[in-house]
Amino acid sequence: MREWHLVTPLARSTSIDHLRHRNRVFLISALSVLACMLSSPSALPQASQGTEGVSGQQAFNNACRTCHMVREGDNRLGPNLHKIVGRKAGSLPDYAFSSAMKEAGFVWDEDKLDRFIANPDEVVPGNSMKPYGGLSSSEDRKKIIAFLAQSQ
Repeated sequence: MREWHLVTPLARSTSIDHLRHRNRVFLISALSVLACMLSSPSALPQASQGTEGVSGQQAFNNACRTCHMVREGDNRLGPNLHKIVGRKAGSLPDYAFSSAMKEAGFVWDEDKLDRFIANPDEVVPGNSMKPYGGLSSSEDRKKIIAFLAQSQ
């Protein structure tokens, strides 16, 4: 005798719908993660995007605030930048700097900050500023440095 396995069209349709739904959820999740990564202001080297009228604080917020604050003691993913001008690199007591930054051997001044904001890996190879790749706009870097200097 032959056994009959009954798979109704409704059952087949339900399992296919379940697979389609699962695939849609996965695709939406993957695209959402990708969109978040690409929209992060620190994910790629940044160029000025019509920011001529932007203040120093706005430039700082756009390029730095994802990881840094200027409030004393407010360390986030990166150390706070309160009184950064004149501070020895890697010396903030309550922050775990990379060994490269701890051993950098310089004091932050406006020129060093400008070079570091433009290309962190060139100034301190082995730093922990990933995925930040630098800020190409010298105008925005100047505004950020002026903001940091006046926030002392």
